[in-house]
Amino acid sequence: MRRILFKYLTKFTSLNEEEQQAIVDNILVEEYKKGTVLLRQGDVPAQCYFVLKGCVRQYLVDETGKEITSNFYTEEQAISMFNHHKIEKSSEYTITCLEDCVLVVGNLDTKKDMYNQYTQLESMTRRMIEENFGQVQDEFASFIASTPEERFKALLLNRPGLIDRVPQHQLASYLGITPESLSRIKKRIHQDNN
Repeated sequence: MRRILFKYLTKFTSLNEEEQQAIVDNILVEEYKKGTVLLRQGDVPAQCYFVLKGCVRQYLVDETGKEITSNFYTEEQAISMFNHHKIEKSSEYTITCLEDCVLVVGNLDTKKDMYNQYTQLESMTRRMIEENFGQVQDEFASFIASTPEERFKALLLNRPGLIDRVPQHQLASYLGITPESLSRIKKRIHQDNN
């Protein structure tokens, strides 16, 4: 698991191996069971996470009680709500483990200590956030401009493993469609490929 962390650190920093090892040694890695709630809608986030193994779902419950999935996080993806923590704003989302997970857990209150000790860590975090933000912007623009079938095809192309890892009603919610529509789209694509 720590190999994934080294790979990630190398991608975003030029820290030497000794510095990387020191950071990895100071990082908290926790195992969570399927169904564990990491953050409840309405709570102020105090932690951020990095997925080493597993799948985590982010969703909200609207005023009618309907669950709306906004994201799935899988291996090598960061889960953070820095903006909520800085201003002590409650989260609109619940974050829960869909599978047994192994996560790096970062305490948002003590991250400054790590930044002071390893100055490149702060620039790494900034680059990571910038990359993530750009990705989210691109996905959002594509989502708005595409049909449900195009969204599903993009998901097949960009995150093929996700389709078999999450319940279909949650996947449908993520795509902004009903489970029945998702079923029809999958059937149509299957027929087109045969």
